[in-house]
Amino acid sequence: MKLTDEVFIAAPREDVYAALNDVEVLKDCIPGCEELVRHSDTELEAKVLLKVGPVKARFSGTVTLIPEEPPRRFTLAGSGSGGTAGFAKGGADVVLQEQDGGTCLTYEAHADIGGKLAQLGSRLVQGTAKKLSARFFKAFAVRVTTCETALVPGQATSANGG
Repeated sequence: MKLTDEVFIAAPREDVYAALNDVEVLKDCIPGCEELVRHSDTELEAKVLLKVGPVKARFSGTVTLIPEEPPRRFTLAGSGSGGTAGFAKGGADVVLQEQDGGTCLTYEAHADIGGKLAQLGSRLVQGTAKKLSARFFKAFAVRVTTCETALVPGQATSANGG
């Protein structure tokens, strides 16, 4: 399964990159995230409760961040297990480009699944994955832009001509 998308975030690239490496920001934005622990600069461990069609499961897994050209580009790779629900492993390439006073985040993700999840059918699984990624990026964009305007008092007012 492959997912690609492009999201505009109204914040500087350095702030977007920093937020993508901030455990608290990620935990708040990842749908169903119950726990996210940083073991090193590049290793994270997560516990996420997800429902895909009729299958509801708690997944435990690890994510490795691979900084290639910070803050412009990085890769992540991960794997997780949901017990009898199945497993997932995959990764994503993320590119951050400065654009129109903000950042254009482009990602290309891929995943392999097995167990009950794989039996649900690719259309249902892919639809759920798209929905979850959209929820993540919407929450992430709000969180990053809210932090950005909180750091610069009066920015929102002056941007509106006031």
